[in-house]
Amino acid sequence: MKITTPHGTLEGDNIEAILKEHGYDCLRGACLRDADLHGANLHGANLYDADLRYADLSGADLRDANLSCACLYGADLSDADLSDADLSDVDLRYADLSGADLRDANYVQLSIAKTSILPEEGDIIGWKKAYVDGTMLPKSVIVKLLIPADAQRSNGTGRKCRASKARVLDLQDKQGNSLPPDTTAYSGHDTDFTYKKGETIHVEDFDTNRWKECAPGIHFFITRIEAVKY
Repeated sequence: MKITTPHGTLEGDNIEAILKEHGYDCLRGACLRDADLHGANLHGANLYDADLRYADLSGADLRDANLSCACLYGADLSDADLSDADLSDVDLRYADLSGADLRDANYVQLSIAKTSILPEEGDIIGWKKAYVDGTMLPKSVIVKLLIPADAQRSNGTGRKCRASKARVLDLQDKQGNSLPPDTTAYSGHDTDFTYKKGETIHVEDFDTNRWKECAPGIHFFITRIEAVKY
């Protein structure tokens, strides 16, 4: 394994061997983008300002690790142990934190808050892509939703959001033109789940775990263009 750092290239059989030889500060500012660190023992490692974009850290031991200012954009942290880690100014956008242990991690609430894009109170306008039957193939349409204040809602660390219920305000083509009011669209995931203007739809088994981005719920974006491009 080779790791590029601001002070040169480090080599070893694995990251644990590199830490043992060079000390726990050797990974400060290291480039570990796309690195396979599944199950790695990084207990107490200094990963300050490290580039860990898209790294596989699933199941890794990151207890007491210094991740301050590290970039974990798109990293897989599922089932990782981050207890007592320093997460100040860490970039967790699009990171997978499902099953991660975040107990007593420093600045964890602030770091997570920076990934929260939904207001905690009030109604929300949401947008999603759905489908109607076309002449030959299904045709995509855009559904405008009102997520009411009493609906459960969540987003993980990315841009996709989920809600437990929503009212269908409009069905539109991609250009924004309203479709006939009797139009019925259906979900690309479950064709039995339909959207019709004026109806309120519910998901009874809504999963409250925000880190499970693809869990049961009415999936939506908070901008129309994201739904169009999805």
